[in-house]
This record gives sequence, C-alpha cells and structure tokens, in this order.
Amino acid sequence: MSTSKGGLEGVVAGTSSICEVDGIGGRLSYRGIDIHDLVANSTFEETAYLLWFGQLPTRTQLLNLEEKLSCCREIPGGITRMISEFPETAEPMMVLRTAVSALSMFDPGGTDHHHDVDLSRAILLTSRVPVIVATHHRTRQRLDPVPPRRDLSLAANFLYMLTGEIPSERKSRILDRCLILHADHEFNASTFAARVAAATLSDLYSSVTAAIGTLAGPLHGGANEQVMHMFQRIGDPDRAVEYVADLLAQDKKVPGFGHRVYRTEDPRAFELRKMSADMADETGDSRWYDMSRRIEEYMIREKGINANVDFYSASVYYGLGIPIDLFTPVFAISRVVGWTAHILEQYSNNRLIRPRAEYTGLHNVPYVPIDRRVESTSPEGMVAA
Repeated sequence: MSTSKGGLEGVVAGTSSICEVDGIGGRLSYRGIDIHDLVANSTFEETAYLLWFGQLPTRTQLLNLEEKLSCCREIPGGITRMISEFPETAEPMMVLRTAVSALSMFDPGGTDHHHDVDLSRAILLTSRVPVIVATHHRTRQRLDPVPPRRDLSLAANFLYMLTGEIPSERKSRILDRCLILHADHEFNASTFAARVAAATLSDLYSSVTAAIGTLAGPLHGGANEQVMHMFQRIGDPDRAVEYVADLLAQDKKVPGFGHRVYRTEDPRAFELRKMSADMADETGDSRWYDMSRRIEEYMIREKGINANVDFYSASVYYGLGIPIDLFTPVFAISRVVGWTAHILEQYSNNRLIRPRAEYTGLHNVPYVPIDRRVESTSPEGMVAA
C-alpha cells in the first residue's frame, strides 16, 4: 500500500524552534510570540533579531543590530556593474538570484562554517537584498541607482532607493509591518529548499540562492502579482463580483485564495486587510481595497474559502508605488531573514536531508541491444523493443 503523499502534504519533515504555524487555529508565531503582537509593537529589524537570536533584543542590542544592518548596505561595484549589463528584459527574480549567488565571491571568508561568521553573512545579505532589487529597478529604467542612506530603516531605505524620495512615515511603517508578516512561515517550499542545500554543508549564499530560485516558481511566489493583474483587468469595484463569478463558472482559480496549511483565515491576511484600508486612506484611492473586500466577501459566501497572505498584499504594495513585477522580490527582502535563520538552525544540528521515493516504474525489464530497438509511438516518447 502506498504511504506517500503528493507534495508531502501534512508530512513532518523535521523540527524547528523558529516559527509555528497553526493551520487549524489560524495562528502564526515567531519564537513563540504571536504575529499580531509583533505587527502591532515590533519593527522588522527587531523581528530579525528575534528570528536570528531566539529572543527579543534589549535596546542596546537592537541599536547594535540596526547599525550593522545600515552600515553595510552598499553592494560591491562588481555586482552593480554586473546588474547594469543584464538585458533590460531580465526578470527581477532572476537578477536577484544571480546577484546573491555572485555576492559569495566577494566574501573574504570563503565557504568556512562558523556560527558567528554565518550570522554576519545573514545580516549582510539582509542589508543588501533590498539594495540589489532597487538598483536593478533603477538600472532597467536607465536611471542612476540611488545610494542607500544609513539614517533610514530598512523599509524606508528601500522605498527611498526605488524613487529617490524619502517616503512618508506612514508608508514606511506599512511596508515595515508587511516585512514582519513575511519574515518566516515554517517549512514552506523556499525555506525547505534552503535547508536541503544547507544540510549538504553548502555555503549560506548557495542556500539562499536555492531559496530564491524556489520562490521564483509561480506556485510559491508571485500570487500577489496575479491578484494585482486581476484587479487591473476588473478596473471598477462594481464589476468585481461578476468577474470572479465568471472565473468560477469556468472552473478557474481565483488568485489569492486558499492555503495548503490554513483551514481558517490566514492571520497575515487579517493584518494586511487593515493595511490595505490604511493605504487607501493614505493615497486617497480606495478602488483596490473596495474591490478586495467585495471579492473576499463573495468567495467566503459562495465557496467558503478565505483570502491568503497574497490577496491583500497586492493592493498594499501597489499603493506603496512598488511595481508589480517587484512584488515577489519584496517578499524575498523580508524572507531572507527567515531563510538565514533556518540555515543557521540547520547548520547547528545538521544531518543530510535525504528522503526516499516510492518507486512506481517497471520491474525486471530486459536489456535490448540497440540494433533490435524500434522507435516508439507511445505518448511518452520512450524507446521500446
């Protein structure tokens, strides 16, 4: 009898003390602290400390981390030149993946594994990933990159580097809260990919590169991009329900709904709904929030399916002035903290991750000499005797 589960659904693949996802209760916590408390009271920098060190920092410890994160934002000139030579059609996630991989060659520590050195690498990557994303965005617009500022938070500096204008305190805080929400989510696909790479004792840069490549897949990252494109096609909130009803009638999926783990409301969607309302108030444009509410209410009423983290993040990011194809890189800007926390945890108590596969192929197939083989006409294109 088969005991395998497609997509490893519900399979516990390891232990971790970093993040807990309660899909039945609709709860999410980092190091035991509820996500709603963190969003209400914390900052992204403080949350990063929590994930890396396992506890909230003192004021001195937080100031020290903030200094480390702000002082090393500049990326090496070789990385900037490499980005400038990429084709204008290069997708942002491809650029980010390649640039992070290339950063390893500018690391004087090589591939040696020491906890403190790898922690410094985690801090360095967290500082530089948003700079890479913003630098590429400016470059593809044929604009000079905006140098990072040390007096701004990570969230505010990213928005500043995109536009060259210091964002409002409200916008900076909204993005900061978004980054807290996206910082970690247990053994999601990209985090698990990072841990599999780390389990081979590959270097931290390679492990993060594996995570970025995994996040680039449309079944993991990018759903909020699809949500925003859907909103743009709808255009008018009065058309929202009709549009979604038509999608369902065609047996098509509505982006931004459903989750592999949560069986009730995604707690991140709860927070992002409020942020979407705040963004509508900040920009004076409530179309996207109104559209979101109508679609969400219809989906709950008709299908009993809740919005996930991607649904409301679309209107929030768009309101912040972030281009749609940067939505997934912004996810990476936040999640690099979770990835590196998991990589460090994997290194600390490592065993090679090597699952087994349940074989479903043929048995006892005789070897046929090549002169006796004929071309197969089977759909699989296999060569048969």
